[in-house]
Amino acid sequence: MAKSISIRSGLSSVLFWSVISAAFIGPGTVTTCAMAGSRFGPALLWALTFSTLGTIVLQEAAARVTIASGLSLGELLTKSYGSRIRWVMTTLFIAVALGCAAYQAGNILGAVSGLSLLTADFAFLSPQVLTLLVGTACVLLLWQGSTRLIANFMGLIVFLMGIAFAYVAAGTSPAATHLLTALVVPTLPTDSLVLVIGLIGTTIVPYNLFLGSGIGQTQSLSEMRWGIVLAVLIGGLISMAILLSGTLVTGEFSFVMVADTLAARLGNWAGALFGFGLFAAGFTSALTAPLAAAITAKSLLGWQENSGAYRAVWLVVMAVGLTFGLLGVKPVPIIILAQAANGLLLPIVTIFLLIAVNNKTLLPAPYRNRLWQNIALLLVVGVTAFLGLRNLWLALSA
Repeated sequence: MAKSISIRSGLSSVLFWSVISAAFIGPGTVTTCAMAGSRFGPALLWALTFSTLGTIVLQEAAARVTIASGLSLGELLTKSYGSRIRWVMTTLFIAVALGCAAYQAGNILGAVSGLSLLTADFAFLSPQVLTLLVGTACVLLLWQGSTRLIANFMGLIVFLMGIAFAYVAAGTSPAATHLLTALVVPTLPTDSLVLVIGLIGTTIVPYNLFLGSGIGQTQSLSEMRWGIVLAVLIGGLISMAILLSGTLVTGEFSFVMVADTLAARLGNWAGALFGFGLFAAGFTSALTAPLAAAITAKSLLGWQENSGAYRAVWLVVMAVGLTFGLLGVKPVPIIILAQAANGLLLPIVTIFLLIAVNNKTLLPAPYRNRLWQNIALLLVVGVTAFLGLRNLWLALSA
């Protein structure tokens, strides 16, 4: 880290890169982490340690390539391989857009579920009304077009959400030695493999690489590293706090059960804070999924920001999410297809990234990977390839 970076610019960078944390902390993360804590206690915390560090490695590499070359990840791929892989670029965009559209419904429904817990006494606020309110707020924020404003707004929401879950997690009081062991020692309790894959997969997500490379061109290397490391660490700590909060829950898992259990154990404030955290997770992800799809289109297909095509991408993603949200159903077939597509997408993107950060033609020596960075990236690529094949197998089996 450059020592010349000021506290103000450092905090601003952390807030800016909190968009990455907001993207991976969604209702799916809340559900997976809380369920992992409910079923296995803190034993699976190590999966979040790995995935948090893996996210830092991947995001730093993607942003470093962009800062050094002046090109986003998609533009770099196009320049390196030209029209020969135009079909690959189109396929990658379709896969990302499909995944964003499919999971947007879950994001909106998660935000509405959190609001429903907070507004249970107001009968006129039906789920449909809350869905329209959430959707309208997202559209207004996205329409104004400033990714920095959106990033800063979501950073504040993530920070408040972190306080909420950390406050609840503090009530679990696990033994310090047990907690430290769970953070660094991998264990696989019986029937825990699917949740381990889920914990890693909800943190290391492929579209975040395009999202990060598409918004970070204006930063210096030191600002980028400072911002990504701290922002992702904060996101990882929030995920860990959610998992620890889940250790208080026993019996059948549901959002209402979690809120009621926390309220019974710690007081009404804990249930209310969980409701706020769930809303914040859903709302921030409901912003980042359409934004990530649009920025991916800009990166891979060259569509300019604020153009009609660019806005059409995020509007379609938002419309799909709102439609299924208003119907109160989940697009299960589309989610299964998106799971298969994104299962293949993640290792492919990480392999392209590994090649890019070692490209002597496009990157000056100070920006290329060192040996330890290549080892770390290869480890992440190996694990993500396993996750991708595993997710594909699960999707095909389903």
